[in-house]
Amino acid sequence: MRIIFLNSMERKTDELMPSGAQVWIGEDEGVWRMGWNELSADDESETLWYEGASWSEMLHVYRHQLAMKLGEGFRPVIDGIFHEREDSKGKAVLAQKLVYYSELNPNEALFTELSAWRRRRAAAERKAPYLIASNRLLRLISVFQPRTREELLQLPGVGESKSAEYGGELLELTQQQGERPFIFPLNWVEGTLDEEEFRSWLYKQKEAKYRVEMEKFGLRRVMLEAMAEGGDVEEMCRRTGLDRRETVELLEDLEKDGYELESLLLAELREVPEAEQMAVWQAYQELGDTLLKPVLQRVYGAELPAESNVEKLYEQLRLIRIRYRRQGSGVRSAG
Repeated sequence: MRIIFLNSMERKTDELMPSGAQVWIGEDEGVWRMGWNELSADDESETLWYEGASWSEMLHVYRHQLAMKLGEGFRPVIDGIFHEREDSKGKAVLAQKLVYYSELNPNEALFTELSAWRRRRAAAERKAPYLIASNRLLRLISVFQPRTREELLQLPGVGESKSAEYGGELLELTQQQGERPFIFPLNWVEGTLDEEEFRSWLYKQKEAKYRVEMEKFGLRRVMLEAMAEGGDVEEMCRRTGLDRRETVELLEDLEKDGYELESLLLAELREVPEAEQMAVWQAYQELGDTLLKPVLQRVYGAELPAESNVEKLYEQLRLIRIRYRRQGSGVRSAG
């Protein structure tokens, strides 16, 4: 096996000598292998992270496993070869530190109030709660308790639009709190944090992100295998455990990456009348293909009959949109 990448890692411990490790990538006749060797004064243990033919899949595993080790406190011996040094300044890093601080110092009582407000707002506007405000933003507001619009806008995740729409109600809740132990601006937060612990937290956030990406990559592979064997959307759902909407959304991602889906799309749309498909196609030409609701209303009317299967209609719109995006905005070829 040819080793094509190797780097050493160290982690500080309570012992005199730091614990060490090596991460490596090798190739042997088209098969990629990647592993982690952990070293101690008395022993060496090796863990195989990946073995297979897919470079892309290996990279997904690599990022996830590496983020886990960095979150545990391992650091590369030579910066700039294994990972780039994190920028320690700027608004982006300060925003991350505010989030980290808010997780270390929660205000559960106010967070609960804010969550109840979000549920009421979401119900009134018939929106998903996360579209009103994320848990992370509510956590920030509950901890730092802004009392003015200017202070609210200093929190990451709050822009002019959100401030204008919900700022008054949010500030009404924070202004009911007693005297707060914080001052604005929030630059003082940086001085209260342990930099190494903060870096480990950052890597744990990346670990969660890479884990989702890795799982998504695995699902895509299963779907491609099912499609190669002639499976339909229902078969993909059975193999992946996803519902139909999640599966079709992943098919849209596959289309963006250039995979050929035409045979599957034709089979899934065979029961949709040609005239109906043409009407959807024309609506995409006139309204654009970013938002589905205007297209739904253009083709099927603003008020759908009570017996309509709205989820099924949206699925059809997504499937036709895949064809539309692949073939362009010209006249659609016959199904």
